[in-house]
Amino acid sequence: MADETQSRLLRWATLVLLIQSTVLTLSPAVRERTWDVDYRLSHWLGFFVWLALMNFAHRATIKLLPERDPYLLPAAALLGGWGLLTIWRLDETFGLRQTTWLVVSTIVFTLALYVPKNLSFLRRYKYVLLGSGLLITALTLLLGTNPLGIGPDLWLGCCGVYFQPSEPLKLLLVIYLSAYLADRVSFRLTSLPLFVPTLVVTGLALLLLLVQRDLGTASIFVFIFTIMIFLATGKRRVLLSVFFFLALALFVGYFYIDVVHIRVQAWLDPWIDPSGQSYQIVQSLLAVANGGTIGRGLGLGSPSLVPVAISDFIFAAIAEETGLLGTMGLLLLIWLIVSRGMIIALRSADRFRRYLAAGIAAYLGIQSLLIMGGNLRLLPLTGVTLPFVSYGGSSLLTSFIALAILLIISNVEDSEPAPLEDPKPYTFLAGTLALGFASVALTCAWWAVIRGPDLLSRTDNARRSIADRYVQRGELLDRNNQPINITQGESGTYNRIYLYPNLAPISGYTHPIFGQAGLEATLDNYLRGLHGNPSSLIWWEHLLYGTPPPGLDVRLSIDLSLQQTTDQLLGDHVGSVILMNAQTGEILIMASHPAYDPNKLDTEGDALASIPSAPLVNRAAQGLYPIGNALLPLIQAEFGIVQPTESELENFYQKLGLYRAPSINMPVAFDSQHKVVKDLKMSPLQAGIAAASLSYQGIEPAPRIAMAVNTLQQGWVVLPAENQPVEVIQPAAANEAALAFVIEGKPYWSHIGRATVDGHLITWLIAGTLPDWSGTPLVLVVALEENNVLLANQIRSSIFSLALNQ
Repeated sequence: MADETQSRLLRWATLVLLIQSTVLTLSPAVRERTWDVDYRLSHWLGFFVWLALMNFAHRATIKLLPERDPYLLPAAALLGGWGLLTIWRLDETFGLRQTTWLVVSTIVFTLALYVPKNLSFLRRYKYVLLGSGLLITALTLLLGTNPLGIGPDLWLGCCGVYFQPSEPLKLLLVIYLSAYLADRVSFRLTSLPLFVPTLVVTGLALLLLLVQRDLGTASIFVFIFTIMIFLATGKRRVLLSVFFFLALALFVGYFYIDVVHIRVQAWLDPWIDPSGQSYQIVQSLLAVANGGTIGRGLGLGSPSLVPVAISDFIFAAIAEETGLLGTMGLLLLIWLIVSRGMIIALRSADRFRRYLAAGIAAYLGIQSLLIMGGNLRLLPLTGVTLPFVSYGGSSLLTSFIALAILLIISNVEDSEPAPLEDPKPYTFLAGTLALGFASVALTCAWWAVIRGPDLLSRTDNARRSIADRYVQRGELLDRNNQPINITQGESGTYNRIYLYPNLAPISGYTHPIFGQAGLEATLDNYLRGLHGNPSSLIWWEHLLYGTPPPGLDVRLSIDLSLQQTTDQLLGDHVGSVILMNAQTGEILIMASHPAYDPNKLDTEGDALASIPSAPLVNRAAQGLYPIGNALLPLIQAEFGIVQPTESELENFYQKLGLYRAPSINMPVAFDSQHKVVKDLKMSPLQAGIAAASLSYQGIEPAPRIAMAVNTLQQGWVVLPAENQPVEVIQPAAANEAALAFVIEGKPYWSHIGRATVDGHLITWLIAGTLPDWSGTPLVLVVALEENNVLLANQIRSSIFSLALNQ
């Protein structure tokens, strides 16, 4: 029965890895969306070697361990193969090395199956084994090296072959403690002659690891020692004491040990320094968020952006390409090994093997929880490996030796389980580990699903810009379908081109380093194809390619011919101009000077934010200026010649919308700091919306700049306004006020206003068509950061001359 079950499960594991290998091979074609690519083939070497080795291990277990647990080898084999293919996908050189270590590990695993089934030699030579492990580990203090060239020297070796002694030292500690405790019929915490020797030996190992600055392994040593003592005594105060010990060590280390301080700080608040000390954990969280529920697809993510993705952060790499579903599968496989280990412990024929099985299960579970929790910011980052999965020959070899021991212990034929007075410590340990795995699952879901959208919108998320190189972004067009911002190139080299840079403060940019701004940001979902496309298409594209579908074009209300004239008139002057349809709220002109050229962000982007004239700010919608007497025509329309009180004026400004942000799908600003009327500021956009009421029956329009989106199924679809028009002034009063400010011989009214800010004059001009104008009702706002009435009037005359004659 065990043979049949193990054989069936291994066939399923082979099928899973065969599919993974096939998808990895085809992934370049999927990403490029063409068959004319260089396909990934090298990882097939890893797959076929894995297949041969697992078949060999399977046959060996059938022959040597007929009554073994049938779930352990398939679970470990699938984990090992999954990790191997992931490493091949990330780095072929390390994939070849991991394949070599898999060969060594499988050979050692098979040889280990020939040892005496009662494992008595481990019990007999416990001091020799642990002492040898400590001696070899101590050699790293003299002969240690680091393959990466940086960090602690925890390895021995040369010529490309390295071994980390602290990895098997964990297993040797489990063996030592199991043997020591099994030799004591009655073990009590208060029995110093029994307790002190094991505490001293464990303390020496812990001290050695602290000198090496191998804090991850040191933490695992503390957990192993505590768990083994807990299993022997059943006293929960042992767990509480180690909890307080670790908390105290963390507190002291935070203030006195630099590496602990850095890791704790990155754990508590990684967002303080996301590109420095917290870069690893931030990129790990971004990878998990990028994976979402179903992942970006094998070979389609960007896991290499996470440092050390093949080892410390392989869990994040897997999460990015397989999503929450993949990580749940990974967790279940690890939990299967841990839970079966605990069951094997309860069924063991003697105390030594019971302690040994439970200790190995706890060691594998704790190490997995530490590294997965570190990847997810559930725990401080420790830098240990994920058993069977991470790159590292020492880790892989130790994991397979531990697996062999578990299989040998599970191979019970007719022997009865050893007596167990109180199974509660084992059930409590299993429940605690299960709670840990559940916490990892929930935390992964939190980052992948709940927080994912927010994380992916961060400017330091390079994955988005990488994906944008493979999917064409929609264009921004003016009202006559003249292109403003376009995408050029082909899949893999798509690049955003800004054809009219003077509009950049309004249209914005999308950039791999500086993120997004302006309409490129607020209309991003349409331009990326996430809105406006059928949900089925979006789902299919994400499932097949790991990206959104091609973006949709968006038509703006801007008239480029009028916009160009306005930009020429403004020239080098600092200010803004808005021309709006007073009835529909369509913005025909929105100029903000100075502007900048988004095509030069690579070379000039860093300096733009520090320029005093603030070219990045859209002065028309985000610039706030004192009102002064700019709204005099509206005040007269509402109150006549009577001077309003401050309270009446405040209520009127409330009605005009000066105390709230305009409802329009672009970045805007409003004065949220000043409630007193005399200190209140407004943006030119707010002024234009209010002034439109004088040109159209006292009604404020709902402003609009994004007019329509070009969908695949319905063609151009009109985008609705984000608000409704509202009457703010009686129509008759609005008409009368407009006529009071009429320009003789012209079909429009006009008013020049002034305000002062920090001793500098602001020139306001508001103007609009007369109520009886038969054409399109228009309203114009000019705001100049200088005392220049002549320029304001020149802009008004030129714009109305063009706009009213179209």
